[in-house]
Amino acid sequence: MLKSVCEHYNIDMDIPVRNLAKKELDKLLFGSGKEKIHFRYENDYGMIRDTDIFFEGVLHNIARRYRETSSDFIREQMEKYMLNKDCPACNGYRLNEEALSVKVNDLHIGQVTAMSVTEANNFFVNLALTEKEKQIAAMIVRELDDRLMFLNNVGLDYLTLSRGAGSLSGGEAQRIRLATQIGSALTGVLYVLDEPSIGLHQRDNDRLIQTLQRMRDLGNTLIVVEHDEDTMLAADYLIDIGPGAGEHGGEIVAQGTPAQVMKKKKSLTGQYLSGEKFIPVPATRHQPDGRYIEIIGADENNLKNVDVKIPIGIYTAITGVSGSGKSSLINGILHKSLAAKLHRAKQRPGKHKEIKGIEHLEKVIDIDQSPIGRTPRSNPATYTGVFDDIRDVFAQTNEAKVRGYKKGRFSFNVKGGRCEACRGDGIIKIEMHFLPDVYVPCEVCDGKRYNRETLDVKYKGKNIADVLNLTIEEALSFFENIPKIKRKLATIMDVGLGYVRLGQPATTLSGGEAQRVKLASELHRRSDGKSLYILDEPTTGLHIDDISRLLAVIQRLVDNGDTVLVIEHNLDVIKASDYIIDLGPEGGDGGGMVVATGTPEEVAEVKESHTGRYLKPILERDIKRMEAKIGN
Repeated sequence: MLKSVCEHYNIDMDIPVRNLAKKELDKLLFGSGKEKIHFRYENDYGMIRDTDIFFEGVLHNIARRYRETSSDFIREQMEKYMLNKDCPACNGYRLNEEALSVKVNDLHIGQVTAMSVTEANNFFVNLALTEKEKQIAAMIVRELDDRLMFLNNVGLDYLTLSRGAGSLSGGEAQRIRLATQIGSALTGVLYVLDEPSIGLHQRDNDRLIQTLQRMRDLGNTLIVVEHDEDTMLAADYLIDIGPGAGEHGGEIVAQGTPAQVMKKKKSLTGQYLSGEKFIPVPATRHQPDGRYIEIIGADENNLKNVDVKIPIGIYTAITGVSGSGKSSLINGILHKSLAAKLHRAKQRPGKHKEIKGIEHLEKVIDIDQSPIGRTPRSNPATYTGVFDDIRDVFAQTNEAKVRGYKKGRFSFNVKGGRCEACRGDGIIKIEMHFLPDVYVPCEVCDGKRYNRETLDVKYKGKNIADVLNLTIEEALSFFENIPKIKRKLATIMDVGLGYVRLGQPATTLSGGEAQRVKLASELHRRSDGKSLYILDEPTTGLHIDDISRLLAVIQRLVDNGDTVLVIEHNLDVIKASDYIIDLGPEGGDGGGMVVATGTPEEVAEVKESHTGRYLKPILERDIKRMEAKIGN
């Protein structure tokens, strides 16, 4: 179609787009308008057809496909060609000229909602009003003060009031709902909170715990699903489920006050709370060797034109209170810049002047908590590549050779060996129209994904469907004599996912599990020591014992010579790092500066650092625990 348009307007297709005349570029981008273009094409039967069409233009085509599709994949593809910009008519305030002409203390409503919670609170406290205006506004101002105070108490003082809901993290959205409930001052309500401490610095976590205790004191019942040590110790009653994960869990291991749970030897949680088990401070830390990645003039969001040096070849923790600028610095600037230069990614990095030291790296890997796949066909076995090796094993069996089955026969993604009734999904989607879609096991293959002939081929008494149903732990024992498979499965075990099934659909994995599958897939690759791994809050959803395993994996990456960068609030993860870059001192406009850098011990001595203040007693406590352990 583009060729037809270029022929119609005599546009040379060998000229780079940037060198086209504006008139020519406009025709390609915005279309032919009411002018028809002669279009010659080949139909499905190989016949040449001629027709006249209105060419909609590349930009209109992208906009239409983005607007009309129901596919997340297509939307993501189209978003690569889009940027968000403020509306030139209202400057991003969303309101018309008449609404913005109404002002209080010389500020219109758009300017006030662009303030952070803290700034807005100060604005309303310091309102210059006449006596008559005070009488009119008294109830409104009091209500505003209360609501802003509730947001402040749950650690959201750095958020701007006009912040889009879609840009909030799960933890931030949950705490906004929590602030709403506090404001209602209801009693006799049962509140269920799932990990409210996600994304919270220890200082903000203390505020959150106080807020939860106030809700309890009003006469409410709170059930909190949580891994945070301080939250557990502040609870009136603990119910510990385990003893392990997956098939090794599902029992009530201990229940009672925190002190009572600590005495239960069977409780892993109790052992960590009592200090019987703990994550030790590393005996030695990796030292910087003089190579650095330098971010010069970082000025994105609330970052204040800062320069940051990140050591190469060691484990660095990026810390700071919520909203201090950690994600803007690492995800918004560093990752996008490196991805663009090392992998030709199309992302546009945040505001900065320059990044130095890129020659020390060959690739950047962002190990986030996004799903490893959006369909049931994606699973830990396919993502880590171990399924390729397993299919090789089945293709080499005598039964497969006799039948002439190749490796592809044991794939559920292509025709041949898969069940065609469900196309290898193992489940059938039933559209309920006005209700959510319902998924049921395929009646033909009974959820096994393969046809009967494929399932007849067995290795050590199990067919391919049986193998996919094994847990990682069981599969490791089953394939112990095949080094290539054993090595890959061992890395999944190392990240604490022994309970997950090989063929478990990606859609059923939590964010933390998906992140650890990604880590495992990186671990079994041979490293040249020139990779940068970025992990944003990897402890989300992890028990203290799982964090201990995660740290062992991070140390393995660093021992290979690679660079690991972790954005984290968890003090166990921070104290185990080789180097800390602490941002702050506060969130929002009060942050965006480098407060402290150095080893955990050095940062712990910086009085201006909130992270250092909470880190110091943890380091001192762990040294005493280590001394007591050595003494015993």
